[in-house]
Amino acid sequence: MSSVYTRPLARLIEQLQRLPGIGPKTAQRLALHLIKRPAADIQALAQALLEAKQQVGLCSICFHLSVEPVCEICASPQRDNHTLCVVADSRDVIAIEKTREYHGKYHVLGGLISPLEGITPEHLHIQPLVQRASQPHVQEVILAINPSIEGETTSLYVAQLLRPFVKVTRIAFGLPVGGDLDYADEMTLARALAGRREIEWQ
Repeated sequence: MSSVYTRPLARLIEQLQRLPGIGPKTAQRLALHLIKRPAADIQALAQALLEAKQQVGLCSICFHLSVEPVCEICASPQRDNHTLCVVADSRDVIAIEKTREYHGKYHVLGGLISPLEGITPEHLHIQPLVQRASQPHVQEVILAINPSIEGETTSLYVAQLLRPFVKVTRIAFGLPVGGDLDYADEMTLARALAGRREIEWQ
């Protein structure tokens, strides 16, 4: 790359390629676009990135992205305290919120169980979920986890832990196996929430 691009531009392209979904051609296109922008625009972008990194953390209750110690959803008295929706990532919270069909609280696991990648249950926010779900006011836990191999493993593991003291359901997927929640359209997600079913045990 260094033989084609000047070194600062090559470094920028390399950094952009580290972003998810950004391949070499897209990184090149973005880099060339950015260097043509006024310096003030680039400074504003850099400042926004730094501020987001420094200020955005995790909610102490549900582990969704938040600037405050407790996120707006957890703090809202209008949300239903009887239902918890368990998702793998904050992107899934955003996707479900866009449907405007769910009015309960969330719990973000922070990933999926994946032994091949060295991700075990201890790496995820599973124990705080068990503590929350075992509270008397919680009546249902909805598993809204992608139907991948890792998602299936995680769903079954979590369901087994929660089954003794709370009703555990799973959203009905109008998604292909391996599909991601954040790529699904709002209507599909809304129907999946409405058609959730209780997990059956052998």
